Amino acid sequence: MARPGAQNLITDVAGFKVGNAEDHKVRTGTTVILADEPAIAAVAVAGGGPGTRETDLLAGGTLVEAVDAIVLSGGSAFGLAAADGVVSGLKAADRGYGFGGAPRQPGVPLPPIVPAAILYDLANGGDKDWGDPSPYPTLGRAAFDAAAGSFALGVAGAGTGAKAGTHAGGLGSASIVTDNGITVGAITAVNCFGSVFMPGTDVFWAWPFEVDGEFGGARPPADYAVNADDWGSAKTNPALGQNTTIACIATDAALSPDQAKRVAQMALSGLSRAIRPVFAPVDGVAIFVMSSAKQPLTGPAPMAVARIGELAASTLSRAVARGVYEAGRQIKA
Repeated sequence: MARPGAQNLITDVAGFKVGNAEDHKVRTGTTVILADEPAIAAVAVAGGGPGTRETDLLAGGTLVEAVDAIVLSGGSAFGLAAADGVVSGLKAADRGYGFGGAPRQPGVPLPPIVPAAILYDLANGGDKDWGDPSPYPTLGRAAFDAAAGSFALGVAGAGTGAKAGTHAGGLGSASIVTDNGITVGAITAVNCFGSVFMPGTDVFWAWPFEVDGEFGGARPPADYAVNADDWGSAKTNPALGQNTTIACIATDAALSPDQAKRVAQMALSGLSRAIRPVFAPVDGVAIFVMSSAKQPLTGPAPMAVARIGELAASTLSRAVARGVYEAGRQIKA
């Protein structure tokens, strides 16, 4: 039976570290998912208000198939600059794309490959009059420098200023390990328009996927019936571009770029299980997938990819609920 990894974090996937950085005065933050070695990557973008960087590079049929890191950040368009700080850290570590192994020209740095996605936390409190320059390149570098095997959830990193419907949002993560040794992990910053709770309850929509009470163990009443037109604690007066759930899936399964793209598309269904409504015109959603390729696929490839995609979806659902649950606990404390 598949079970969470040792930490129940995306870093249970060998070959990846995560770093967070926050500015609590501004009420924002940045999270970086750092690959030990260039990782095969893909992305799926949904919703009406996404904000991304270098996602065209992951569209398929392009020169570069692997990335050095993925950045998730608050700050809306300003937050895309967090990737600049990560790029600087990678340059200092002499990491970047090597143009197919061609000889390096003396004095020419390798260009780091760092796609990014942002959420809108500009209207969620904090002092946004930060002057010039913005804090995000500094936050990106601090998150890069903090990258490690364990990290904080809830009001942390990219989830620092997030809101999930009318509740506090946050940074969530979860993992799963299969009986044949494949690990899948998810990390997400939840700033959604929709509600993560079933209307009138403290029960997460993701409750069927919960493992070992990881987000409180609340269950719906036996006679609970869903009203299709009741969105519960969704944001009632959203504005375009202000609501986003951004995420990254990591796995040690050896995926091709096309297979990673399929996993990213399947992982979108994990948000459908955890947030209602989702992918709305007022949402921006981006899900990255990274593969360290440390474990070979076994059996027919289509079935193996389908299995990883479904594990990614259910693990992402759990990560959404964990992020909101941990943020709620911290705020109440």
